[in-house]
Amino acid sequence: MELSGEYRIAASKAEVWAALNDAEVLERCIPGCEELDKSSDTEMSAKVALKIGPVKARFNGNVTLENLDPPNAYSIVGEGQGGVAGFAKGGADVQLAEDGDETILTYQANAQVGGKIAQLGSRLIKSTSAKLADKFFANFRDALEPQEEGAEG
Repeated sequence: MELSGEYRIAASKAEVWAALNDAEVLERCIPGCEELDKSSDTEMSAKVALKIGPVKARFNGNVTLENLDPPNAYSIVGEGQGGVAGFAKGGADVQLAEDGDETILTYQANAQVGGKIAQLGSRLIKSTSAKLADKFFANFRDALEPQEEGAEG
């Protein structure tokens, strides 16, 4: 299944690139992420808890950064095992473009699932995947943009 999107981020391209390579920032932005440990500049291990329809699963997996073109683009690839729930794997190609003081981040992602999760139906899986991708990039944008003074949340 293919997903894509675009986000305008009020930060420089260099700041966005640095955040895309910062395990602490990624851990805060990944929906359901319980742990993200960086083992090298391009490899991380992750624990993520997700609910897809009626199925709750905790995935243990690996995340790898590939096709690095600093500070313009990279590919992020992940694979996780969710025990009896099944497995999930996928990736995203991320591109950055400067637009004045802001950065436009575009992504094209793909995802595959197997096991019990795959039996839920492609429509539910696609809508959940789209929501998770959107949530990640919205969290990422919010992590980089200065919060308004006096805003209550």
